[in-house]
Amino acid sequence: MSRLYDTVEPSVIDEEMLTHAVEEQGPKEEAGKIAKTEGIDFRDVLALRLDFKNILKIDGLWEFSSLTKLQLDNNIIEKIEGISMLINLVWLDLSFNNIEVIEGLDTLVKLQDLTLYNNRISHVENMDTLTDLQVFSIGNNDLKELENIAYLRRFKKLKTLNLHHNPFCDLEGYRQYVAAFLPHIEYLDYHLLDEQTKAAAYEHHQIQIEEMLDNEKKAQSRQAEDDRQALELQLHRKAYVENLNGPSLFQSMYAEDAEGQKLEDMPGVDELLVVYREKFTAICQQMFEYGLQEHQKREAEVEQFWECVEEAKTENKEMGMRAVQEFMADKKQMFTEMSSISDPKQLADRVQEYNTCITELWDKLMGLELQLVDQLEEVIQNFDRNMQDLVSTFIENLQGYMVQARDAENAHHEKMMEIATVTLEKVLKNELDEEIPDDLKMLFVDRDTITNAVSSSHDVHLLKIDNKEDDIVTHINNWLKHMIETIHEEQEIQRNRQRVTEINHLIDHLREEIDNLELTGGQGY
Repeated sequence: MSRLYDTVEPSVIDEEMLTHAVEEQGPKEEAGKIAKTEGIDFRDVLALRLDFKNILKIDGLWEFSSLTKLQLDNNIIEKIEGISMLINLVWLDLSFNNIEVIEGLDTLVKLQDLTLYNNRISHVENMDTLTDLQVFSIGNNDLKELENIAYLRRFKKLKTLNLHHNPFCDLEGYRQYVAAFLPHIEYLDYHLLDEQTKAAAYEHHQIQIEEMLDNEKKAQSRQAEDDRQALELQLHRKAYVENLNGPSLFQSMYAEDAEGQKLEDMPGVDELLVVYREKFTAICQQMFEYGLQEHQKREAEVEQFWECVEEAKTENKEMGMRAVQEFMADKKQMFTEMSSISDPKQLADRVQEYNTCITELWDKLMGLELQLVDQLEEVIQNFDRNMQDLVSTFIENLQGYMVQARDAENAHHEKMMEIATVTLEKVLKNELDEEIPDDLKMLFVDRDTITNAVSSSHDVHLLKIDNKEDDIVTHINNWLKHMIETIHEEQEIQRNRQRVTEINHLIDHLREEIDNLELTGGQGY
């Protein structure tokens, strides 16, 4: 097994080790050449070897963002960590270490070749995102449960698998089990799995495999349904009407209503609740459907806005490019003429003329930018007004539905109060035919007690309705405010600042060219 760090001195991955490792790529390797002549930019390194260095902890690799191949074999590493940012890794070797758990690989979705040979791993797990995996070596570990290998069925691209020298390899039928449950594997423990072997293995385990396939199909169906529901909920949240397409709000009114739960046992309330629930849920359903419709309108408005922005930017960019191209054509001719001028005064006049053209180009480009700023400002203002109108209309109609919900609650409350009054009279006269629970009897000691209980329940219900309304109004207003602020920042400030910088850099470059031409006396071009 791996060397233990109680017999060797652990090493730390630091800049010196990394620099030396890159330089060790060798003079024949491009990375080595660059490292020795120009210095090292770790972001450009594609392959890195850190084997046989007594490394205990993986650390310090965050700059190697382009890395595709990483060797960390023959160290004393105990945990897979510190590589989540290496999202371009295709090949990873962690063999001959002290790793006990497969973890920390979630972001390495491009990984094709993974070697964990000779570690202390007892379970194959936590690799779900590695859908491109083609070669997997986990031999000479501590895998005892042969059934755990079925986990690898999800990796349809996996063709080469090494499990050699694990405890379950000594089990009778080991190779046949792998061939049966992993039919996509072509090479197992460095030996070809031919079709005849796979067919015989399938026949031997057919009942188990068919049961597993059935379970997988059911699991996929459940996952597909879960994904569908998650997407639906995401849409409903964007429309600010989540959980309104059903009795959720109604149920929430009673969930924290201790008095209301007791009052449900009053004679005649069960039928009353059925009617109330249906009416209240229908109002919620109307809110839900209206919310989705309004969300579509807002989405269409946003899409149209960005189309207008891109159209304006594209048109403005094309005009700017034409201005630059025209200048460049004139510049080429002017530089050709200046290269043949020997008279200093005549050359100075031509330089002055060229500088005037540069100034005119700057004026034209800046004018186009100011024109675009005004155009975008107008587009943004129109968009802001349209969205304000849409949001205001949505809020107004939503509040109308909430009024209907409160009216339904108020009507229900009046009926509940009537039932409570009638029931109280019967209780006081000992004329109540039905037996009621003791906690409900405690409310019928006098008129004030039962009246307070019914009113308390009513207040809880109204509060739930109010909170839902406030939540929707607050969220959609915050969304609109954040979106408009972001648009102003990105379109009016950041974009404008970047464009002005680009124009100034271009002008500076053009002026440097003419300065160089003057220094060479017109002979530099």
